[in-house]
Amino acid sequence: MLKVCDVASLYGKVQVLWDVSIQVGEAEIVALVGSNGAGKTTLLKTITGLLPPASGTVEFLGRRIDGLPPHAIVELGISHVPEGGRVFPDMTVRENLEMGAYALKAWRERRRTLEEVYQLFPLLKERERQLARTLSGGERQMLAMARGLMSKPKLCLFDEPSYGLAPRVVAEVFRIICDLRERGITVLLVEQNVRHSLEIADRAYVLENGRVCLEGACGELLRSDFVRQAYLGL
Repeated sequence: MLKVCDVASLYGKVQVLWDVSIQVGEAEIVALVGSNGAGKTTLLKTITGLLPPASGTVEFLGRRIDGLPPHAIVELGISHVPEGGRVFPDMTVRENLEMGAYALKAWRERRRTLEEVYQLFPLLKERERQLARTLSGGERQMLAMARGLMSKPKLCLFDEPSYGLAPRVVAEVFRIICDLRERGITVLLVEQNVRHSLEIADRAYVLENGRVCLEGACGELLRSDFVRQAYLGL
């Protein structure tokens, strides 16, 4: 579904990614793990057109998308939920969700999609008239995830969805991500909680200093001495 080939990305004159290549198959959960500053968020921004690659290619469903504007990439079926549960604080929960359906096709189907989203996030149904700024941190994260689903994506990119959340909420976030796969939505997951990520994902890539240093099935990576020492404290 997604193929990133030999991508390099820069902020100004500072290079962050060097020849990064990853692939994500349909209905997979693929984890992207690494330390802070490794380039994980930069890779997501490059995939979604927020940061054009300096070199390399990005393909989605067999079509090159590097060079397309972000709104066109959303319309093709990629949704990006950034770190921190960013929402529109002075809009209601429902208004936030409707903002996620701004693409024409998604807007036409927004009422049906809204009901599907409320099935996944029943708490948001209860809060739909509440201003987003009055929600707890966990509720804002749920709203950000739900808003990302309103564009009817084929592929969801999640950037640190569990960051700063209580353990109970973290468990719910990971349960929902697994549920998305069961509904046929593919997931590329960036997450500091390495153990949780590797337990629910099918495959993973380890990014260090802007380069992929390790990849493989999650079961293999959980047994890797490098991963156990660098990320699991074992």
